[in-house]
Amino acid sequence: MRLPLARPRPDAAEFVDILQGRRPERRVPLVEYLVDAAVMKPIVTGMLGRSWVGWSADREAQAAHLDNFIAFWLGLGYDVARFEIGLDFGENKVTAADATAAQGERAWADEHEGRIRTRADFERCAWPRVEDFDFSPFEYLDRHLPDGMGLVCCHAAGVFEHLSWIMSTEGLCLALKDDPPLVRDVADRIGGLLEGFYRNLLDLKRLVAVFPGDDMGFRTGTLIAPADLKALVLPWHAKFAAMAHGRGLPYWLHSCGNLAAIMEDLIAEVKIDGKHSYEDAILPAEDFQARYGSRVAVLGGLDLNILSAGTEDDVRRRTRALIETCGAHGRYAVGSGNSIPSYVPVKNYLAMVGQALEMV
Repeated sequence: MRLPLARPRPDAAEFVDILQGRRPERRVPLVEYLVDAAVMKPIVTGMLGRSWVGWSADREAQAAHLDNFIAFWLGLGYDVARFEIGLDFGENKVTAADATAAQGERAWADEHEGRIRTRADFERCAWPRVEDFDFSPFEYLDRHLPDGMGLVCCHAAGVFEHLSWIMSTEGLCLALKDDPPLVRDVADRIGGLLEGFYRNLLDLKRLVAVFPGDDMGFRTGTLIAPADLKALVLPWHAKFAAMAHGRGLPYWLHSCGNLAAIMEDLIAEVKIDGKHSYEDAILPAEDFQARYGSRVAVLGGLDLNILSAGTEDDVRRRTRALIETCGAHGRYAVGSGNSIPSYVPVKNYLAMVGQALEMV
């Protein structure tokens, strides 16, 4: 299989039908949550022969970046392009140099010192406004995707992630004990803003699915008590899912970690249509499918340890295994178990994609 494809034939409608269980065929399409710019750039410049343009606020540069973005997903054989940006909540960040990152540094949420620690912090917090947000990148993709290709998008990060970032993980845990009403108010303010955000996204004509990320777990359990997630976070996901379903669109959820304690709630109460993010050390995609695959789609599953540290043959072997097992049951799309971060070798990512396309 030569990449990029000379004559790509995206079929977003069929892609959705496969994952929703509406087609008896066993074609196994590709899916991906995110591809880091450090991996995307050499493919765009080397394989697609295009000039790389980084993301910026300049409209002309944005258009050039998004044109490359479309060319990337199309040329590598995807039926849909997944795109996310979101409101700026002004959360405290920690940064460090990172030689693998396209920007030369990596940033993550401060886990100890949140922006909101008290009721007074909440009252004086300058919250973002949906009406001030620039949705033009979504609109540009909506206008410029080629025939047959669909758009999958969402707000960048979910209710729990923003809750744990704006209060910090440590501050959130303390507040759940010391001031539960404050946590509720912060979660509801975030959820309400994301609800307004999704009302804008659902107007996009090429949108074929809503596919948010909201990491709620770690290796052995959920990051906060399941009861707190069920009370504070999952009702918002249920609302977003209902909004998508009201437009006839599936709602797929990316969430890392061990979610066994809330999985039944995600399926029966939130009504997710598919689950993404798997680690073999927690629950391989095949085992998840054996438990839940009759009710929800399985997206991805190729463990990041294999993608980042394995050989190309290791990647191809695991890709084949996923297609032959999960793919044989239907309602499956092959891809990474998490995403394609900067430290995944480009050759390994292409080995996964190439192997998948050879088996279509």
